[in-house]
Amino acid sequence: MKTVIPKDFLDRIDFGKVAKYAAYLLLCLILQNIIFTQLRLFDVCPLVLPAVAVAMGMFEGAVWGPLFSLLLGIFADMAFVENTIFFTLVFPAVSFAAAFVANFFINRRFFAYMGAAAIGLLITAAGQILKTSASDSFSMVMVTTAVLQTLWSLPFAALVYLPPARLSRAG
Repeated sequence: MKTVIPKDFLDRIDFGKVAKYAAYLLLCLILQNIIFTQLRLFDVCPLVLPAVAVAMGMFEGAVWGPLFSLLLGIFADMAFVENTIFFTLVFPAVSFAAAFVANFFINRRFFAYMGAAAIGLLITAAGQILKTSASDSFSMVMVTTAVLQTLWSLPFAALVYLPPARLSRAG
């Protein structure tokens, strides 16, 4: 059985928008790895990348959002030495869930995004706890760190809302 790609497939892709999102993801990765690692509160760094995956899902839907989040996860796993494929698996899933919820249950406005971003941050933190607990023993310090990381990441999650919201309207 032969898979046929429609002839106008490349005509449907807005390469300008793809380039803008690629630059946005690169900027988010640079900010995460250079700036946010220096902003410590109770020895916890903010992790803004799950909120980026949520924004991509909410504003670009259940196909393009997870696709961009997959690329974000691949590059994030390369940047964080302790992760092998953790972000590559989690970010597209979080992005798809955000796209699904945004299509059927919530609007795409700022406060709904912040709630979805908080849930995405908590899911990522819970996954980090499970991954760490598999190799080490579980302790309540992990839960405290996860909660602090989520709370410390929320103000920065507000900063990554606007670019995808604007880019989705431009397309």
